[in-house]
Amino acid sequence: MTNGAFCSDCFAEAKRIIFPCCEKCGVSLPGEAFGGTQKTCVSCQLCPPAWRSARAAFEYDDWSRRLILPMKYADRTENAHILVHELSRAGSALLDQATVLIPVPMHRTKLWRRRYNQAALLAQGLSRRKGITLLADGLTRRQPTRPLARLSAKERQMEIADTIIVRAGREKRIEGQAVLLVDDVLTTGATASVCTGALLKAGALSVDILVAARTCKGDEQDVPYPEE
Repeated sequence: MTNGAFCSDCFAEAKRIIFPCCEKCGVSLPGEAFGGTQKTCVSCQLCPPAWRSARAAFEYDDWSRRLILPMKYADRTENAHILVHELSRAGSALLDQATVLIPVPMHRTKLWRRRYNQAALLAQGLSRRKGITLLADGLTRRQPTRPLARLSAKERQMEIADTIIVRAGREKRIEGQAVLLVDDVLTTGATASVCTGALLKAGALSVDILVAARTCKGDEQDVPYPEE
């Protein structure tokens, strides 16, 4: 990779998520017919997510982990520039509709240890690139949680329930807004669902999701550190 662009070899390895993909959760679909008239996967047809729509730049695999995990855990914050470029491509339609960008929050104890929130880095880059208002502290985690990576979908929901709320005093900046929630990885959607519920309760007009990578359905517990 050079200057935020992919060399031809890297480009060939990258599993970008392109059409057809589920309109609701952003997962790749084997073919357009698999989405039906609603353009959604079977899981989302049976149990629609709380948010309106989601997009991801890449499938979450060995290749995309080489970008995301160093950014997340090893201070390779320069990788955010590359990911912002790809997020702008993958989420162009959602970015055109958004009036405010809000990153998934990190609890203050983890933020103190890591010194930065990778979701906030991505949201900040998108804000600068697209000229969309950034509300970096719109959401807050009021209590820490166990790492979610090895928990089942049900266990994640129980662990994260009611832990993320709209920060006091930010309600008026969220009310009536088309919110685009930004994160690094979307796995089961437990964290995104709690964030969405809090934003809608605060009066958000709509909530969409934009992430750097999306796990394939059924792979949520088979990849390292997919979501915290």
